[in-house]
Amino acid sequence: MDATHRMVCQEDLFNPLSSMGVQVSFILVLSHFFHLVLKAFGQPGPIAQILAGMVLGPTGISNIRAIRDVFFQASAADYYEIFGFLSRIVFMFLIGLETDFPYIIRNLRVAGIVACGGAAVGSVFGIAVSFFLYQQFEEKGSKFGFFFIIMLILAYTASPIVIRLAAELKFATSDVGKLAISSALINEMACLALFNAIVALRSFRGFGRGIFCTLFITGVVILNKYLASWFNKRNRNQKYLKNMEVFFLLSLVIAASVIIELETFNSIVCSFVLGVMFPKEGKTARTLLHKLTYSVHNFVLPIYFGYVGFQFDGNNLWKLSNVIIVAIMVLLSIGSKMSGTLAACNYLNIPLNEGVFLGFVLNLKGHADLLLIGGASKSLMSWSNPRAYNLLLISIVINTIISGPIVALLMRREYKLFSHTHTSLEHTDPNHELRALACAYGPRHLSGLFPLLSALSGGHTSHLSPFLLHLIELLHKRRTNLSYHELEQDELSDDEGYGGNDVLEIHCAIDAFISDTKIFMPLSKAVSSFPTLYEDVCNAAEDLRVSVVILPFHKHQRIDGKMESGKEGIRTTNQKILRHAPCSVGILVDRIQTGFLAFSHLLISDHVQHVATLFFGGSDDREALAWSRRMISHSRINLTVVRFVPLVTINDMEATAESSSSSDEGVLMALPSLRSSSSETDNAFLADFYDRHVSTGQAGYVEKQVKNGTETVKELRDIGDMYSLFIVGKGGRGHSTLTTGMSDWEECPELGTVGDLLASSDFNINGSVLVVQQHRHQKKDLIDD
Repeated sequence: MDATHRMVCQEDLFNPLSSMGVQVSFILVLSHFFHLVLKAFGQPGPIAQILAGMVLGPTGISNIRAIRDVFFQASAADYYEIFGFLSRIVFMFLIGLETDFPYIIRNLRVAGIVACGGAAVGSVFGIAVSFFLYQQFEEKGSKFGFFFIIMLILAYTASPIVIRLAAELKFATSDVGKLAISSALINEMACLALFNAIVALRSFRGFGRGIFCTLFITGVVILNKYLASWFNKRNRNQKYLKNMEVFFLLSLVIAASVIIELETFNSIVCSFVLGVMFPKEGKTARTLLHKLTYSVHNFVLPIYFGYVGFQFDGNNLWKLSNVIIVAIMVLLSIGSKMSGTLAACNYLNIPLNEGVFLGFVLNLKGHADLLLIGGASKSLMSWSNPRAYNLLLISIVINTIISGPIVALLMRREYKLFSHTHTSLEHTDPNHELRALACAYGPRHLSGLFPLLSALSGGHTSHLSPFLLHLIELLHKRRTNLSYHELEQDELSDDEGYGGNDVLEIHCAIDAFISDTKIFMPLSKAVSSFPTLYEDVCNAAEDLRVSVVILPFHKHQRIDGKMESGKEGIRTTNQKILRHAPCSVGILVDRIQTGFLAFSHLLISDHVQHVATLFFGGSDDREALAWSRRMISHSRINLTVVRFVPLVTINDMEATAESSSSSDEGVLMALPSLRSSSSETDNAFLADFYDRHVSTGQAGYVEKQVKNGTETVKELRDIGDMYSLFIVGKGGRGHSTLTTGMSDWEECPELGTVGDLLASSDFNINGSVLVVQQHRHQKKDLIDD
């Protein structure tokens, strides 16, 4: 009886499901340990996770008999296959949700050529080496199926590994990183679509199943749109969906993928398409991202990548012939990706160092290619020799183990390639994508931030990629004898973490912004005490590689029109960000205006808003003008540049007239002040703006001649009620006679002389004010100041 009981207990302990749980636990622990160790050497997480699997697998400690008996049970393969299948569905759906599909569409030609370059050469190399491998493996199955699989293996790129590598090494937001991710996604989807097409075209019945699957996926995509819209409208007072609602949506995705698999097709494309086409606005998509991101990145992917390494069996490399086969596959894979990618980059005039980097990134493997040599290949052929499967799997793993560290090494050597370069707008093409980070402490600040972001887009969704950062003060906990219901409202915190009920209002405002402008805006939080909150903002600007940071003013307007100071910590945070920001910074002084001629009504009214850019000269004013020119193409923005110049005397005009005869004609002659101004940089920038926008009627231009600061103040008062938004540079103009004496009553130096005057309660104007500071370069500052 005791012996039987011990036997049953032993079987329960070492059944396939239990052994898989133990294996998963070991992979998680080892992968995190390897990640901590290798992170110090600059190695990314996926490489550490694959190595953890190799250590745990038959190449490592599974050589010990007791461990091998636990981990390698004959009936455990089905459990591993089911777990891998569910993992693929979930993280490919998440990748689809996170994919910047509009960016891929805008750059489809470039990303497509880069993806096809390496894939085309890999296909040629794959066909060439297939004859040799078919003989070496002594295969007896379909030659066409074998050749096709080898071709796809060499042409393939694993987009999940590329995406995680880019996130770990922080190059996902760089131009090269976005191109690499887009190319990897195009490559993987194209390879899998080709595989499914071949399966469908092998017979008339297969073709019919292919048509059914296409229509079925289309139907699920349409159903998801209606479900997302319905869930968004239910329970408007909730920030996120309920767990049962999330479970229902994920069950629908899994069920759709299962049906695709039952029809003998690969479901990776299905999961990705369902994620890409899922509506991004509203709390439905926000909840899915919130629920899936942490679990997938910290549990699912480490286990999945660890299991890739776990299947690596180095015992097959003891024979010289096997080593030669693996070496040929690895060298052909690297060679095909490098040569094809470099050829594509040369055609696109992409620099050589970027081409080399892209080549190694696109050589990362270890996802769908494992399916191609595994169960998915049964629809084309069956492996008659397990040696072929083992050696192909080893070559796939070695490819990634080699390419991952090389990518990390290239990042350290080519640091300038991934550095934050677009740090200001003065020298940036207005048609180039603008990445902007808008900061808000609460819903109150969004009424001015969102119209400003819409204006900066110029009415074109492709010209702006905004990010919203919710800044939350971390309050020190204090002891109190009060009960929970006796606490003040601002001392309460909701169950979803920091931010209180402001989060719900911010979510609703973002949903309305996306609905009105069709511009997607991710939201993130920065929770810190005021002395260190600026570091979170600067780090976010660096990581996201934004060109501008927009901050709210620390004062807000009361009902009587006066400006009232808020928390002093907001002001000190703004001052620190101005000193340490890695890009240009704008501080928005939002005024609540009555009537339709209010800048905050830009998104809700069809009335044209009049915007004035005040130009005194200097680097910050040029940057402010660069911000303004992005607004010109907006259908509800009427921009006027108001330039303040010293009053020209009769003697000055005679001297100017004599010198103008030998100067350039054209635009400079149309602007009298350009002939007498001392700053050549200001003259050139303003002349170019005049030629491009003023002479074509897109913007207005007005000059104000003043003697000193007193006359400047008078002119500003005269135009105070004409515009709903004033844009002006913070400083960078040196000691100018135009602002002499204006700093005597300066209250907020962080706004500069003119900005502080416009934001003052004593200076009675109705328009909002945007004060711009250009990113400070040391050499540039010495020249301008």
